[in-house]
Amino acid sequence: MGNNLRQFREKRGFTQTELSTAVGISRQYLSDIETLKKQPTIKIAFDCARVLKVSIEELFYYI
Repeated sequence: MGNNLRQFREKRGFTQTELSTAVGISRQYLSDIETLKKQPTIKIAFDCARVLKVSIEELFYYI
């Protein structure tokens, strides 16, 4: 999810601070998710998808 999350965040014009605030997590936790140091909870994953206006499947899709 991490790399997809970063790509969608950047494509939508969000900074890490803006997205983390919208989702209700710390910027560091979001950074850790994007760099695959931590896995998000299901709720956080769905919240990120909602804010970024993408499906949960798109966030977790691996090519």
